[in-house]
Amino acid sequence: MTGARRSSPAAAEQMIAALIPAPLPRRRPQPPPLPRLAPQRTSPAQALPALDIAQLDRSGRISARLLLEQLGWRPGQRLRTDVADRAILVWPDDAGAPLVGARSDLTLPAAVRQMCAIETGDLVVLAADLDRGLLVAHPADTVARLLADLHVRLIAGDHGR
Repeated sequence: MTGARRSSPAAAEQMIAALIPAPLPRRRPQPPPLPRLAPQRTSPAQALPALDIAQLDRSGRISARLLLEQLGWRPGQRLRTDVADRAILVWPDDAGAPLVGARSDLTLPAAVRQMCAIETGDLVVLAADLDRGLLVAHPADTVARLLADLHVRLIAGDHGR
């Protein structure tokens, strides 16, 4: 073996530190301000949905004549459905199924009823967004749960403060 000397790790660190200058003290830059979003310009009538309640019959239909008329949906209207947060979303779509019956009843397909745990005889709360042409069917127990939570807060004295 040769007599080469190895430097200690501490000496190697000192040599590297001598080559890299210490960082200069700097103030941390202020983050840019967040953009302010313009308030939504909706009238009180636009903000509130048209509401109804219906009971699911054994054929998977609900009677929703008034809301369907307000939405402009006629018998034979082709509609698309989807499920979000245990609610059924319904909107017009030429590629959808004809879900509005001759008596202005609305058929809720079995698959979406099953995903939302809606069964024959169950009540469904219907909320129509007339501006968007959208109907949302909520299982009544979901709405009851939301109201129960609100009532607990009201009774406890938390009035949205």
